[in-house]
Amino acid sequence: IIKEIEKQTVGYKDKTQFYVDKLAFGIAKIAAAFYPKQVIVRFSDFKTNEYRTLIGGELYEPQEENPMIGWRGASRYYHPNFSPAFILELKAMKKVREEMGLDNMAMMVPFCRTVEEGKKVLEIMKKYLNPKRSTLNPLKIYVMCEIPSNVILADEFLKIFDGMSIGSNDLTQLTVGIDRDASELVRGIANEKDESVKKLIFEVIKKCRAKKKYIGICGQAPSDYPEFAEFLVEQGIESISLNPDTIIKTALKVYEKERKIKN
Repeated sequence: IIKEIEKQTVGYKDKTQFYVDKLAFGIAKIAAAFYPKQVIVRFSDFKTNEYRTLIGGELYEPQEENPMIGWRGASRYYHPNFSPAFILELKAMKKVREEMGLDNMAMMVPFCRTVEEGKKVLEIMKKYLNPKRSTLNPLKIYVMCEIPSNVILADEFLKIFDGMSIGSNDLTQLTVGIDRDASELVRGIANEKDESVKKLIFEVIKKCRAKKKYIGICGQAPSDYPEFAEFLVEQGIESISLNPDTIIKTALKVYEKERKIKN
């Protein structure tokens, strides 16, 4: 393991600095390409089974029966077993924002189960970032809306975050009770177009708009179902992420729907 780490980090005595630099340069490429338009960077959200495949991962990661709803997202950031790694992510973000001056970068916390959990993460972030540095645009910090609790308590989450981005993949599996990694035996029962999922999405968009907070979507649904993208536009979504091969087709649908709404 040590030999492999040395091979991967050649030229760096401080291995943590290698991680910070690589992450910062990767993020900066994207932020610079779209400057001054906003670029949202989501913090790490690997599951334990994914981390176990990395170099040395098996030494540190627990073996979970269902990693999809296990130790992931926000719950890792304040846990003593992972918070040092999260701090490295924050240092990379700080480098991009404060040293490189790319203040078009917003940050997003994934899989945040409770408001209290969100507060814990924000407390750590404040120690390493300066959200209101006078020479830069104010830092926006969003939270993923991918758990039913995020919708039910959206008003409370919006008191501490600047907006939300809907994760339709996880929101669907946790609403209809079908694991994203489930077998073909149950996978076809329901998807993002299920009325229960659409109702939750309708509710959270309404709540964000009422509080004049950002609301977007970064799940798979708009790419898979163009009519779902039209539904989102009707509800007042601010941004939609798409797979590269569906951008033109879906963008035309969105344009046509927006034109009809304006007329």
